[in-house]
Amino acid sequence: MSEDVTPETVPSSDQPLESRGENRSQRPSSAAFKEFMASGWGPRPGVSTEPGPAAPHTAARRERLGAQFPGQRLVIPAGAFKVRSNDTDYRFRPHSAFAHLTGLGVEQEPDAVLVLHPDDEAEGGATHQAVLYVRPPAGRDSEEFFSDARYGEFWVGARPTFDDLETLTGIRTAHLDGLRDALAKDIGPEGVQLVVVSGVDEAVDAVVEEIRAAEDAGESDARLAEALSELRLVKDSHEVEQMREAVAPTIAGFEKIVAELPAAVAHRRGERVIEGTFLGPARLEGNYVGYETIAAAGDHATTLHWTDNDGQVRPGELVLIDAGVEVDSLYTADITRTLPVDGVFTEVQRRVYQAVLDAADAAFAVAVPGAKFRDVHAAAMEVIAARLGEWGLLPVSVEESLSPEGQQHRRWMVHGTSHHLGLDVHDCALARRELYLDATIEPGMVFTIEPGLYFKSDDLLVPEEYRGIGVRIEDDVLVTADGNENLSAALPRDPDEVEAWMARLSGRSA
Repeated sequence: MSEDVTPETVPSSDQPLESRGENRSQRPSSAAFKEFMASGWGPRPGVSTEPGPAAPHTAARRERLGAQFPGQRLVIPAGAFKVRSNDTDYRFRPHSAFAHLTGLGVEQEPDAVLVLHPDDEAEGGATHQAVLYVRPPAGRDSEEFFSDARYGEFWVGARPTFDDLETLTGIRTAHLDGLRDALAKDIGPEGVQLVVVSGVDEAVDAVVEEIRAAEDAGESDARLAEALSELRLVKDSHEVEQMREAVAPTIAGFEKIVAELPAAVAHRRGERVIEGTFLGPARLEGNYVGYETIAAAGDHATTLHWTDNDGQVRPGELVLIDAGVEVDSLYTADITRTLPVDGVFTEVQRRVYQAVLDAADAAFAVAVPGAKFRDVHAAAMEVIAARLGEWGLLPVSVEESLSPEGQQHRRWMVHGTSHHLGLDVHDCALARRELYLDATIEPGMVFTIEPGLYFKSDDLLVPEEYRGIGVRIEDDVLVTADGNENLSAALPRDPDEVEAWMARLSGRSA
């Protein structure tokens, strides 16, 4: 890839270590070159200035958040670039709380900071005035324009102006250089308290700590992190639409995987064929994958988060695929299907698969308004324990295994059945227990249902015919006023339907 550096003539023995990356440069630095680079440019290419569809929703989210923190200044950074290797960065993804409150997704906007300033005179009954502090694009007459590989438009393309961002987000925008003074205004033990989402941007954390130390401003950062998670427990209509948009290309990705299974079987790293096949639709139709794809064939399927994906895919075995597309707004799907590599389940595979499917259906039955979130898992576990008991695998009765003092059935399903889903694949992770695990299910919640059974190849407590079989079935569920909707229902779950679907996609007769 291209390199962003400037030449130096300092003797190598005297050159600071941190500047030695510049040694490879051959870019001119003469005054004539700089003058010539600043001339001859036409009007700056525009950036789309249409209001974003999320803007009305983000305003309501900010108002709900601000009401919980009267008199406090809330600091929500987007985050900074993270180094991948030497002087190359990972693709930028803003922090989920920042995306939720601004509507900015994809690679917008590194180093930006959203601040909710306490304001008794804010319009519409709001308690805070939102300001977005950003790094503006450099002018064509500046060296940054052509020399800065992180921010210069010659390197990264056109960046939005203040007006662009204000139109897009509906949030007043200001220069990042003014952030420190804005944060310090009226701070003190008897004045405004300063609260930050910490651990997102080291530079912002340092500024906040400096101000706090000087003004004895106190902190309640943990409460802010908690509130931002809880704000996403119930999705608004825009978020639900984004979830639907994430599920659709995810399903298309699974269909492509089925068509490519012969190629996966033929390759020594067939799991990588599956992973790569899914990545294509994720990038074409979305922003990226929402998390590292799990493509686990054979015994690898018994490793819950198998992401090495370097194994063979063999006929006669199952392959567990856990994958989701993250769309440009950063909302992600999270779907798992376990497929027979050659399109037909064996008798034992079907037995295990049916047990998992029945557990999932039992969980769906209780995933309704008024039930407890923990009931979803309990319903699935009753089925799992009963089947393991029928197969003679439990060392105790089903009832004893289901008791808090037992739990022997969990040897073969150690994970939970559900987690909230949204901007993060494990969304709302910092919410309080009483609002998550112990919460009453409400319309607008979106979560997964994903029971499984995993019999490792070296598990001597199960018959040999079960060893090396791992099955998980995962769907994305929207709670509605009168029940729930399986957002991923278009992807077959029933074993007969799975076989027919695979036969159709592979060109075989069912």
